[in-house]
Amino acid sequence: MIGIENLTVAFDGQTVLQNCSLTVPAGQHVALMGASGSGKTTLINVIAGLVKPDSGTVTVKGKVSYVFQEPALFPWLTALENVNVVLSDGPSTLSQAEAWLREAGLAEHLHKYPHQLSGGQKQRVALCRALAYGGEILLLDEPLKGLDADTRERVVALLRRECRDKTLLLVTHDPQEAALLCDTVLQYKDGQFV
Repeated sequence: MIGIENLTVAFDGQTVLQNCSLTVPAGQHVALMGASGSGKTTLINVIAGLVKPDSGTVTVKGKVSYVFQEPALFPWLTALENVNVVLSDGPSTLSQAEAWLREAGLAEHLHKYPHQLSGGQKQRVALCRALAYGGEILLLDEPLKGLDADTRERVVALLRRECRDKTLLLVTHDPQEAALLCDTVLQYKDGQFV
């Protein structure tokens, strides 16, 4: 469950979010849409605890997994190691990590380092790592950006299955992506999501 009430965030005197409120009940899949620079990424950074708001309250009940807009992979670890790093050493969990990567279309890239991967490949590794982390809340910041149609379909199928019982908050500019992954689509306008 995510609850935000009267949230205000400013950077260098520039207000990004003002008196913003939002509730995402446990298990709901919600897409946030709006103009670039309107504060959607700032909002999920606040939810993840990466940005401290100037005022307002934030309530997050559950462990949070986050897929950033730009993949934040460890450059010294392979794709498989980047996913395994958040798992226990049990053989079942390690094989699950490989299965997720294969399902995301990365079978031939398991042992490649981030500098050997394209942007879309890195994003899929980051997504698999977030799934492996096992949060009850999954924050996704444009996770399908730049993927071709076939790869997008594979990743959407993976997310739909793995996030069935999770709370999902998706930032996207793509209405089709929002419709495929979410029950509710909210537009950001004048500091509020409607």
